Amino acid sequence: MRVLMIGDIVGKPGCDAICVLVPRIREERGIDFVIANGENAEGGSGISTVIAKEMLKAGVDCITLGDHVYRRADVIPFLQRSDRILKPANLSPDSPGRGWTLLETAGGVPIGVGSLLGRLYMKPVDCPFRAADAILNELTPRAKLIFFDYHAEATGEKQALGRYLDGRATAVLGTHTHVATADEQILPGGTGFQCDVGMTGPFASVLGRRVEPVVQFAITQTPRPFPVACDDVRLCGTIVEASPETGKAIWLERIMVRL
Repeated sequence: MRVLMIGDIVGKPGCDAICVLVPRIREERGIDFVIANGENAEGGSGISTVIAKEMLKAGVDCITLGDHVYRRADVIPFLQRSDRILKPANLSPDSPGRGWTLLETAGGVPIGVGSLLGRLYMKPVDCPFRAADAILNELTPRAKLIFFDYHAEATGEKQALGRYLDGRATAVLGTHTHVATADEQILPGGTGFQCDVGMTGPFASVLGRRVEPVVQFAITQTPRPFPVACDDVRLCGTIVEASPETGKAIWLERIMVRL
C-alpha cells in the first residue's frame, strides 16, 4: 500500500502542480491514496471551496489544513459537511469542521487521517499529544493504516510527537515550514516519520512568495504585501509504503517533481 503525502500547496502555481502532476504520479508510482496540505492554496493563505474541490477532483483523497484554516470564510460550510477536508483536531472543540477522518482506497482498504497543529512559535491551541490520543481511540478499532499531518514549526516538537506515536500510527509527517527535511525514517515501533515533507509551489521564491518584497521587508521592517511567486514550480512530498495487515511503514521516499 503506497500513500503520498504532499506538502504545503502555495497559491495558483501549487494548485496547477496538483492538477497536472498528481494523476501522473499516482499512475507512475502506483499510489493508492493521496493526502495534501492545502493550507496556503488560495492566494498563498487559506483555501477556498472551489480550490478544495479542484484538488479532490485531480486525485487528492484527503486535504489537511493548518493555522490558516479559516482565512477564507467560504470554506467553512464545506469543512462542516465533507469528510475529505480536515481542520487541525486540537483547535477549539467549538470550531467548525472535523480533525480526523476514515476513508477508503479504491481497493476498499480503510485509511485514517488526522490533522494536528503545533504549539511552539504558533498561535495558542490545545495539546496535540492529547488530541492525537483521542483520534487514535476513534480510528484504531477501525483502521490499521493511520496517518498524521503535524502542521508545526519546531522540528523538536515534531520529533517528540513522532516518538510519542511510534508503533501506534503508520506515519507522522510534518508540514508548515515549506522546506523538506532529510530525516525521513522508520522509527523503532514501525512508524514512518519526517519533520517536513516540503512545499508544492514556486521555488524561485522565499517560501513561495516573491523574493524582492520579502527581502525589502527583512531590511526595512516595513510591512508590505508578499505576492505569490510564479517560477520553477515543483511538487514536494513523501511516499510511504506500508503494510495494510500490520499498519507499519516499510519504507519512505522523498519526491520532488517539476511542473
